[in-house]
Amino acid sequence: MPNPSDPLALILMGVSGSGKTAVGEQLSRELGWPFFDGDDFHPPGNIDKMAKGIPLNDKDREPWLATLNNLIHQNLKSGCCLVLACSALKQEYRKCLRQGNPNTIFVYLKGDFDLIFSRMKKRSDHYMKTNMLRSQFEALQEPQDALVVDIDKNLDSITKEIMEYLKSSAS
Repeated sequence: MPNPSDPLALILMGVSGSGKTAVGEQLSRELGWPFFDGDDFHPPGNIDKMAKGIPLNDKDREPWLATLNNLIHQNLKSGCCLVLACSALKQEYRKCLRQGNPNTIFVYLKGDFDLIFSRMKKRSDHYMKTNMLRSQFEALQEPQDALVVDIDKNLDSITKEIMEYLKSSAS
């Protein structure tokens, strides 16, 4: 468990369409912490691949994960807490994000394929299209060391559950 007196990195993880950005933005407002969307840090080549329906491989993700690790590290080092939305589908990716950043908590936004697919069909402004969702579920290694939050609730309920967890872990 992270030290509650030290700055904290709260990483919202899960497949595309699980609500990482919406939950992250709301938590950011409630906590007063900056919010970063991991998607904003992908290099152009990664975005081009995903927009064409080509799943990223581990080699594609290496520089992206290194950039996110550095973002977390710089914030924590300067005494700032943060909320980060990042798919972090594999244990290896989560290990990379946590390396050198001990005060990191992962929150796994968990939902089934049908629920997430229906949500993704409603959005039009994202490069990750519905045909990529199957590959995300195939790559997903569910975490053993994260708060698991079921996303079949409304945004306020999800946020409240995470806030209650943060309060209980700080005491």
